[in-house]
Amino acid sequence: MMLKPSIDTLLDQVPSKYSLCVLQAKRAHELEAGAQGTQEFKSVKSTLQALEEIEAGLVTIHPDPDRKRASVLAKMEADRIKAEEEERKIKEQIAKEKEEEGEKI
Repeated sequence: MMLKPSIDTLLDQVPSKYSLCVLQAKRAHELEAGAQGTQEFKSVKSTLQALEEIEAGLVTIHPDPDRKRASVLAKMEADRIKAEEEERKIKEQIAKEKEEEGEKI
């Protein structure tokens, strides 16, 4: 049985078998977690879908993983702050409505 895509074409996209394995595993986890695919897939399994994306050159190893990690953490922090701000505004609106309701009674 022949693996599609072949290991030779995949190794043209990444520097080593180890890197290929790590990249495939990370992308497969992302796909299983609900990430949007970058193309239409022939395969059903997320691990093979990840290999299809790697072969097409649509998923690559980030040249500076520390900077990528920092940017992801910064985005997560910004999202958290935004959610807290929205929650604060909702609480203020509720308090204001209760105050107005108390004046009407």
